[in-house]
Amino acid sequence: MAHTGFCDSRTLLDRDPTAEDMTLLPLRTWASACPPKERWGNCFGPVETFLTAEKHCTWVDWLSNGPVHQHLAGFTVPSAITSSVSSHMLMPGLLKHELEVAMVSLGVIHDRTYAWDIFKDMLWTQRQHTFPSAELPKPYSGKMLAILIDWLIQVHAVLDFAEETLHLTVFLLNRAVRLLKVPVCSLQLLGVVCLFLASKKEECLIPEVSELCHLMENAYTKGQLLKMERKVLCILKFELSYTSPHHFLLLLTTIARCSVKMVWMARYLLELTLIEGECVVYQPVHLAGAAIQLARCVLQEPPLTYIGNSIFLGSEASLLAIMKTLALAAARAPMGNTHATFLKYASEETMCVSKHPALICAVGLLKLPGMQS
Repeated sequence: MAHTGFCDSRTLLDRDPTAEDMTLLPLRTWASACPPKERWGNCFGPVETFLTAEKHCTWVDWLSNGPVHQHLAGFTVPSAITSSVSSHMLMPGLLKHELEVAMVSLGVIHDRTYAWDIFKDMLWTQRQHTFPSAELPKPYSGKMLAILIDWLIQVHAVLDFAEETLHLTVFLLNRAVRLLKVPVCSLQLLGVVCLFLASKKEECLIPEVSELCHLMENAYTKGQLLKMERKVLCILKFELSYTSPHHFLLLLTTIARCSVKMVWMARYLLELTLIEGECVVYQPVHLAGAAIQLARCVLQEPPLTYIGNSIFLGSEASLLAIMKTLALAAARAPMGNTHATFLKYASEETMCVSKHPALICAVGLLKLPGMQS
């Protein structure tokens, strides 16, 4: 999504006036402007050493003639407004206006007249980016893949890539392991190749092949990496596009006028879905909506603005299922072998959202039957 995508979210979150000059640069250039961080340490190396009936939505009539009606549910408008103006006439215009304002404020489009078309295309194409089942082919397991993704999150942070690159990497990895027969001993190589391909798609500055081999402690040669890259490209038929849930999250939080801390919390919860294997069956917009709703519950923020709260994304059952998964993931994030995301969002730069005390009992906030804190 070179010109219409969301290449970096730092414009939205950076409230420092000293960064004003940087916002004048093209987003894709800015996203890769920083050099890699000095975090090499001992966190890298061959990863194999660690590998031991849903109810339907009610669709609005005004979207029934286009593909969007299959994804965007009905709107509700406060009675004070509906008493004087028909919601059938009011909501389309309000949503289109808010989308235009959001995309312009995020700096992702130059002509706001394309905002609605971009949003419709995002809703339409995201259907191709889910999996019919979370089950993995043998000999892989969910725990094995989670450990690899956790390591890739660390590599992604060292290379200082954009968030879109990370989400695309995991998406390509989930596709590749289901289509390409790779031995467990080469699983780390497959993950790095997916990161390499994602960087070519999303970044302006990409790492050298030798640098990637160094991150794997030269367990694989340049030739092996390039050979694996050809295999992945062929098995994926060179289809590398992805409508990331991160795109929807930025749009929805901007439309809903969310606070900066709530945006960071939602981003943290959304990144936890990368490690949770069962989340691959949900559409990106549903993952973003669930992360935002759970972030609001955790931070006890006031209800979203009516235009943001009235967009009902997905069925209630799927929304609650995702929120339950995220709440459980957040509660156990500080423990275990997969805590890279927890550490990433425990810094002052991210407002230490992963250390929020309410996350320990986040499951109890949902107040769902059978769920205890």
